[in-house]
Amino acid sequence: MSDASDPVGTLLKVLDLRDAGARTTEDIFTGISQAMPGGRIYGGQVLAQSIVAASRTLDADRVPHSMHGYFLRPGDASQGLTFSVDRIHDGRSFSTRRTQAYQEGVPIFSMIASFQDDEPGLEHQDAMPEGYGDPDELPDLEADIVKEHPSSGRVFAERPVELRHVPSPIYVAVDEPVPRQAVWLRVRRPLPDDPAVHRAALAYLSDMTIQESIMRAHGVTWSTPGLKVASLDHAMWWHRYARVDEWLLYVQESPSARGGRGLATGRIYARGGDLVASVAQEVMVRVRQEPERR
Repeated sequence: MSDASDPVGTLLKVLDLRDAGARTTEDIFTGISQAMPGGRIYGGQVLAQSIVAASRTLDADRVPHSMHGYFLRPGDASQGLTFSVDRIHDGRSFSTRRTQAYQEGVPIFSMIASFQDDEPGLEHQDAMPEGYGDPDELPDLEADIVKEHPSSGRVFAERPVELRHVPSPIYVAVDEPVPRQAVWLRVRRPLPDDPAVHRAALAYLSDMTIQESIMRAHGVTWSTPGLKVASLDHAMWWHRYARVDEWLLYVQESPSARGGRGLATGRIYARGGDLVASVAQEVMVRVRQEPERR
């Protein structure tokens, strides 16, 4: 269900859920999956689709400001999904929705999200950190990986988002083992002007690379033998609107790792300095331990 020649077009199809027309105590929507080389659904996809499903039950002026979700089971990227939305509460300014994503009748993701009408109020933000360069001048190191490793490089070539790591990606090597990094990212070509599409797409990319702050701290690369990484939960707060087809800076760090789990946090800034969103995720990270030699 993916067009390798137009991954952004595939993303838009993935976000375009269909109303199943079923009416019980919940609203039911269906959607397709983005093909993935490993066969598992990318977590950011089901995050974004769940936000789209919940948003479909609200007026366009009431937009998401926070979500908290749990990844319950691995999803099969070769299969479609069904989303059920429970209209938990509608108030004068806020609404709450619970969305569950199903495959073959079994829930794979569960989310509660809150929506709010835009209104004036107190405002401040952390300043955008400096020293991360101009994304247009940073080298496209992923393109080099695609050239050097065509088979494994498919995951980069067929992804709708382009990335620029600072200081460098950790696909095959870690330059410095520290629990922090930053990534410039954007969708590869312009999206429609609909703000709802950009908010959902921001959720899509919020799951991308944030796990690496945990791995980088321990010198673990994506090519480490026996590595197993899986998102356990995900929280996101939308602060300000931004287009995702323009460069965004994703500043990430990991304050703790223990027991096969690591916590990663992130802040997403628009290129002009606006703090767009904050993210937190707990991740299962397991590295195969080699037996001691005698």
